[in-house]
Amino acid sequence: MAALVLAVFPVVLTFLTFLTFLHAAGSDVTWPAVTLAVITGLLTLCLWRVRQRDAGTDRRVCVLVLGDIGRSPRMQYHALSLSRHRYDVTFVGFLDSKPHQDVLTEEKITIVPITEVRGVRVGPKIVTYVSKVIAQSLQLLHVLLTMESQSHILMQNPPGLPSISVAWLVSVLRGSRFVIDWHNYGYTIMALSLGLRHPVVRLAKWYEHFFGPLAAHNLCVTNAMKDDLQKNWGVKATTLYDRPPSIFRETPLKLQHELFMKLAKAYPHFQSDESEVEENVEKVEGTVFSRCDLTDDTVTLRAKRPALLLSSTSWTEDEDFSILLKALEEYEGFIKGGASLPSLLCVITGKGPQKEHYRKLIDSLRFEHVKICTPWLEAEDYPVLLGSADLGVCLHKSSSGLDLPMKVVDMFGCCLPVCAIHFNCLHELVKHEENGLIFRDSQELAEQLQSLLSEFPASDGRLGQFRRNLRTSRGQRWDDNWDQNVLPLITAP
Repeated sequence: MAALVLAVFPVVLTFLTFLTFLHAAGSDVTWPAVTLAVITGLLTLCLWRVRQRDAGTDRRVCVLVLGDIGRSPRMQYHALSLSRHRYDVTFVGFLDSKPHQDVLTEEKITIVPITEVRGVRVGPKIVTYVSKVIAQSLQLLHVLLTMESQSHILMQNPPGLPSISVAWLVSVLRGSRFVIDWHNYGYTIMALSLGLRHPVVRLAKWYEHFFGPLAAHNLCVTNAMKDDLQKNWGVKATTLYDRPPSIFRETPLKLQHELFMKLAKAYPHFQSDESEVEENVEKVEGTVFSRCDLTDDTVTLRAKRPALLLSSTSWTEDEDFSILLKALEEYEGFIKGGASLPSLLCVITGKGPQKEHYRKLIDSLRFEHVKICTPWLEAEDYPVLLGSADLGVCLHKSSSGLDLPMKVVDMFGCCLPVCAIHFNCLHELVKHEENGLIFRDSQELAEQLQSLLSEFPASDGRLGQFRRNLRTSRGQRWDDNWDQNVLPLITAP
């Protein structure tokens, strides 16, 4: 911006000097006219400068998320897909956690970190909120106006306040095409804690309804959302289903063991039972799931290993983990009552505002046959653990009833069957009794766990059949899906 001012200042000064000369020479030009002319000229020159395009503009795209880049996998996949087609990507967002290594090492992707603004901490909450929005808007304006000109700005919503309006304004000023990727509706997420009639929620709904239709192109995650956007918002969107990238696949046994050994150093839940007596212990390394014969590097799974149950979460209001905890209590009761079932290690990954609340609940539980671990995994380790698990659990209940849980997409990429809680459009992803099961409460989930794990670790039961179904029904991967649905929007004249 300083360079812009320096470039414009001499021109404005020359124009002002000319008008001053006319005024001094007795012309009818008045000082208000001089002032208006100067302001108009300055604004025109500024607009001309920010709209300047060069030879590389058409090959540059800004990917924007007003959130943590490391916890925004879909936007990371967008960036990687753009770079695969030789676009230069400016990736703008918070850098609270480490993005995937492929994003960090891709030379065509430049990450521009922004900080989450807290707002004024004194006075009513509305003052804090308004000051936060204003400060965040100014920060975004500065970042987007000072970067090189971009052909497109591709933005995730939610969160969209204030990023939708800022991105739209910058697109108008700079001649970029504005694309919104609708993951959900922001106001419905706010309503989980505030209620639909709260003034802030009503304002957020108006805001999304007003600015959303101004985008040049729109993407969304389900056909149900596509229909809703068209019917209630007047927005024509392209459905881009989440699809797993190639990193999500079944994990080879040796990689499983290496990850279990790594996790065992930080989490005792993965360590081998200390009471176990190994022959030639110096030649064997083991975890609760696997053992490796160091003489020939052979890895095997333990016959009496626990089942590995996996869930991931952002620990927000739209996922009630008390359902899973109650189901695990019932599962513990099944074993104590004499049922022939394996022990369970339940791993719940992720970060979020309600994590500490649930950790206190977990610490209060006294299980003999169920252990619960809540690690934060590196981006590279997460798909490896998914590909090593026996069963996935999803507690995501869409706040709008129109989006699908990306975690299930990733699980299916690893051929991992899923038990998922019911909501309106879940059938677009989870096929009951084909690739998993759908439950409505903790009792139904507990019964499903008992049924699916009753023959564990044998692979010829229902759990094994679901996994075989997933292997034979693999659909498109992310790259093919993106090339088919998004690339034409980016390359269109």
